[in-house]
Amino acid sequence: MLRSEQLKGILPAIPTPVNADDTIHSDAARALLRYLLKQGIDGVVPLGGTGEYGALSRAERVRMAEITVQEVKAHGRDVPVIAGVLDPGYHDAIGAGRDFAAAGADGLLVLTPYYTNPTQAGIRDYFLRYADESPLPILIYEIPYRTRIAIAPEVLHELSRHENIVGMKACNTDMWHFLRTVAGVDESFAVLSGEDTLFPLHVAAGARGGIVVTASLLPTAWQRIFALAAEGKTAEALAVHRSLIPLMNLAFAETNPGPMKSVMDLIGVNAPAMLAPLVPPAAALSSELRAELTRQLAIFEGR
Repeated sequence: MLRSEQLKGILPAIPTPVNADDTIHSDAARALLRYLLKQGIDGVVPLGGTGEYGALSRAERVRMAEITVQEVKAHGRDVPVIAGVLDPGYHDAIGAGRDFAAAGADGLLVLTPYYTNPTQAGIRDYFLRYADESPLPILIYEIPYRTRIAIAPEVLHELSRHENIVGMKACNTDMWHFLRTVAGVDESFAVLSGEDTLFPLHVAAGARGGIVVTASLLPTAWQRIFALAAEGKTAEALAVHRSLIPLMNLAFAETNPGPMKSVMDLIGVNAPAMLAPLVPPAAALSSELRAELTRQLAIFEGR
């Protein structure tokens, strides 16, 4: 069972490699997981937004969770698998959580309910009900620029005291909101940064690590940033982070994970196909990102 103290360091949010028929490209998925595990990551998060959750069939979501669990176990490392749950409605969301529990996941990353524009009371009740009924510990996934609704810090403070809510992925880019959240959550509650662009600042302000998108491409660079930030060497962490700004600008220039998928053959993962409604990135963007990733791999992995 997932414990909050396991939530630390770098947990890549991984893309879902797929075939032309929208099924999981299992060889590519396993290659990605083996690459990341070999690099010493602290956990893995399949089936989030980067994993194109909403575009996958239910069966393929479960299959991706199973593959992830199998590879982590085969590698022999005790790192958590935290499966994303991005359904907008409660019954589909709890059903997905039960499916991922059966697949062997350790925890669930549960998205703020969206489209219905719930009140703060509605958000509070949703997560309390989910936590009461979930077969696995959960992390709250707050990403207001996608869901169009933020969770008030005082609501997060209350939710952090539920025994089955062990942490959150914080993607609110408002630093004042982040600071107020961290200031009042339970000591056992793990706040993880969900923003590549703000990661060292989040760690300096109290995050225990992060669920990082571009860590799927450069885990060693992000591990370096985390190690420096966790030691209080914020200026040094920011300097390394600053060197990744060109990569982040390109990786997020079109909707994630399109740009990343187009260059992942550089790390041995050749599955660039996207799921509708997303399409492959512009050729010029992909070419620029390929050149930048090649440069960064030479710096951080000696390639």
